[in-house]
Amino acid sequence: MHRILIIAPNWIGDAVMSQPLLASLLSNFHQCQIDVIASAWVAPIYRACKEVHEVFEVPLQHGQLQFKLRYGLAKKIKQQNYAACIVLPNSLKSALIPWMAEIPIRIGYLGEMRFGLINRSIPNPSRSHRMPMVERYLALADSLKNAENTSTGPIQFIKNPSLHISNHVTESVLQKLKERNLSEQAIYTLCPGAEFGPSKRWPVENFALLAQKILKKNKLNSIIILGGPSDKIFGEKICSQIFKTNPEDLSRIYNLCGNTSLDEAMAFINMSASLISNDSGLMHIGAALQVNQVAIFGSSDPYHTPPLSNKAKVIWLNLPCSPCHKRDCPLGHLKCLWGISPEQVFLSLNESENP
Repeated sequence: MHRILIIAPNWIGDAVMSQPLLASLLSNFHQCQIDVIASAWVAPIYRACKEVHEVFEVPLQHGQLQFKLRYGLAKKIKQQNYAACIVLPNSLKSALIPWMAEIPIRIGYLGEMRFGLINRSIPNPSRSHRMPMVERYLALADSLKNAENTSTGPIQFIKNPSLHISNHVTESVLQKLKERNLSEQAIYTLCPGAEFGPSKRWPVENFALLAQKILKKNKLNSIIILGGPSDKIFGEKICSQIFKTNPEDLSRIYNLCGNTSLDEAMAFINMSASLISNDSGLMHIGAALQVNQVAIFGSSDPYHTPPLSNKAKVIWLNLPCSPCHKRDCPLGHLKCLWGISPEQVFLSLNESENP
């Protein structure tokens, strides 16, 4: 059996956008087995990919070499006799394990000083000529085909991400809803965070106003707020603003920021009537689960990392100063996000639910 190892990226959104690569590999290299090395941060994404045989969840830390850990893992990986490895991150350290494991074909983009570690490399396009992230990953499948000199026809690409939620995780989140007496039939999920920085976050004041409109629309509607521990303050601010206006509405809001695993967050999104988010990893999860969604873009580029779903609506003002790809607004006004009103998002939400 042809065995392929994938070194996963470090961002949730990038991990989701790598799923079409896995699907394309499985479709084109018949009877191959795909395994993934991933940090705990993104491992749940690959557990939700039906193409993956095994996920090696490793406590890799961002920005740290951890040579001893990588060397120990490489010794174990060497025994698996992988035919090829595709390295998705651009860093030198991400290419160490397959090199030390002596995997014969090691494919990736030219990165930071890793000549030799990667022996089948692709030049990185400039920032001004970025291709969509999914296509960037899919190009690595072509590189594998060329490296193996296969005589089959051209690679047949699968371009839209697809994830699958396990039954036991779904049952776990249903129990959490039951404990709060929330109906699973009319859940609206808000994701006010974005790990990259403030220039990707729609103001929480606007999320709160949008939440009020959703709750007012139907008495059966409920709201779940999702995000990591650093997003907890955003959920609290949304709840606080709603409490000042309509205290009784808080019984229909569940702030789960920092209180779910990523597996559980994915299950909540999967059972949502709609998802409203910034350009974030949770946005890409919603697209891969084919949930109705409205995606709000500010400093980033919706042509490079769009939610790949026909159920997604993107709101982006396309100002002359955007996309700037900065963590903080370099002009200090954040007009690309403040210019998007709750009314505009609510209208897009209604359109996504009634196409």
